[in-house]
Amino acid sequence: METNKDIIIIGGGIIGLACAHYLLQNNASVRIIEQDVIESGTSSKNCGLLHFGGIIPLCAPGVIKNEIIRTIQRKSPLHIKPSLDINFIKWLFKFVSHCNLSHMNRASTAKNNLLQFSLDLFDSLFKEYSLECDFRHKGFLLLFKDKKYFKDYNSTIIFLKKYGFNLKKYEQVQVRELEPTVKKEVVGAWHDKHDRHIRPAMLVKAWKNLLIKKGLIIEEKCKLIDFGIHKNKIQYVNTIRGQFKADHFILAAGAWTSQISRQLKLNIPVQPGKGYSITMAKPDFSPEIPCMLYEKNMVITPWKSGLRLGGTMEFSGFDDSLNKKRLAQLIHGAKEYLNIEINNSTMEQWSGFRPMTHDDLPIIDRSYMHDNLFVATGHGMLGVTMATGTGKAICDMIYEKKSQIDISPFSLKRF
Repeated sequence: METNKDIIIIGGGIIGLACAHYLLQNNASVRIIEQDVIESGTSSKNCGLLHFGGIIPLCAPGVIKNEIIRTIQRKSPLHIKPSLDINFIKWLFKFVSHCNLSHMNRASTAKNNLLQFSLDLFDSLFKEYSLECDFRHKGFLLLFKDKKYFKDYNSTIIFLKKYGFNLKKYEQVQVRELEPTVKKEVVGAWHDKHDRHIRPAMLVKAWKNLLIKKGLIIEEKCKLIDFGIHKNKIQYVNTIRGQFKADHFILAAGAWTSQISRQLKLNIPVQPGKGYSITMAKPDFSPEIPCMLYEKNMVITPWKSGLRLGGTMEFSGFDDSLNKKRLAQLIHGAKEYLNIEINNSTMEQWSGFRPMTHDDLPIIDRSYMHDNLFVATGHGMLGVTMATGTGKAICDMIYEKKSQIDISPFSLKRF
């Protein structure tokens, strides 16, 4: 096996760390260039679900109609800020064009292959290394307050069964027997036993420290300036902390990938989908199973050391301000579904950007314009869950010339 490659990863989120993990296993010399500080971004502040059943794309049939209705009712977790940005307008129209059954079937199959690959790799990772991250395997509860939505979800359950996901149905009283914090207004739930959950900041920190011991070099507060390119190869990157050379480069910059890729004349239409989270000390009376609130499109995740409310999807560019209305929606949603006390004194509020593609499929590919550039981005709301599979696929492409799984659905050329 060819070894001793010098590799630079642009982006120090969970995808960048996963790539580094498998490259170091192949004796590569790996350097991560991070514009901020590792542990400060979306990879650390999300809800921490390892959601291996998240195969259905966001651009599913009926999504547009449902969100228009919910927007009129002022109940939608989606907010789109009016914009004249032609790239975002194109992205939005392409998202709408993918809201059909044919794409849902193709995308679900592709996502399932990557997610099952990631699941096996996560199991191996946690078995081999003691990564302290509040890991628990309790699945999640999908809670409903509306009887019609609860009944209509049967069609989704039938679809998921084709991929081996058998969720258990709980009626109104049964839900509270399983999870006592659930309010009586919740009419029913589905329990997905396949999923796990972790505290993401702890995972990022533990994984980072492990990789540093294995030789990973991390350059933090190291903003990229430009690339040095000769013919079809990147020779080096210029940063505010100097110039770095490598044999191969991996672009794993999350929501910022599209901005960086313009320097490389690559079309990578990733849009920042802003999400919010609120983290607090764990209440005395707390759920023990992560809960997805169906009508609110939000998640409540309990850990040994805390509780996090997360969700909403806001398209407002790279505006990182905290919208008090969105944060209030998370608190109100939690109180509508669960009997929990919100501890304002320990509350940490946050917003960050998910890398969203218009077909809700990640990008895992070699650049069609550069012989030594690989791209790993666009994982949307499943970045942590897809991390191991993505990192291994990128490593395999560099060392073995092809991945163990079919990554053609994640090709750059689809754009």
